[in-house]
Amino acid sequence: VKAFVETVKRVGMDKYEFAMHETKTGQVIDNVKNMTSELGILYLSDFNEQVLHKIFAENSLVFTELFACDTYVYLWKGHPLAGKKEISMKELEEYPCLSFEQGDSNSFYFAEEMLSTLEYKRLIKADDRATMLNLMVGLDGYTLCSGIISEELNGSDYAAIPLKESQVMHIGYLRHRDVRLSDIGTIYLEEIRKTTNRAES
Repeated sequence: VKAFVETVKRVGMDKYEFAMHETKTGQVIDNVKNMTSELGILYLSDFNEQVLHKIFAENSLVFTELFACDTYVYLWKGHPLAGKKEISMKELEEYPCLSFEQGDSNSFYFAEEMLSTLEYKRLIKADDRATMLNLMVGLDGYTLCSGIISEELNGSDYAAIPLKESQVMHIGYLRHRDVRLSDIGTIYLEEIRKTTNRAES
């Protein structure tokens, strides 16, 4: 989102119409395949990488990694575990894991949360970020993420803490193999790289 904001500022036209969709993994793939979206941002893990690469190839899609990172626990700063330097899955058992609803594409390989093969004692699925943030505060929920958070956009009420059982997340973009990237698409990728470089440094 931060990169999208910077892209709109850089393009600087008097009139424009952009679209940004935060949606299900299967929908991201379909949008890029059908050229509804020029780019799709996804992550691959050891668990889903082989299957997703097969789906990409079958649909003339190319995945390019932007960066790899460890897994973090994302929660609000009032959470009982928020002061810890590292959090284990055992410590998270009594708190609800918040996961992005995948709808009809309920394949394990499309699961939004890392460690999706685990049996979560408490799991809540939602389909928008604002609801997830409210559930983090209201129910001491958490989600697993890349740890790259824009405090400028999200505020300072949330924290990302390293997960003890971390798995590597390969975050990158999906594009159609037969479509040349537009100038605006190129600017967006530049801004994503800038944003993630700042967050990692």
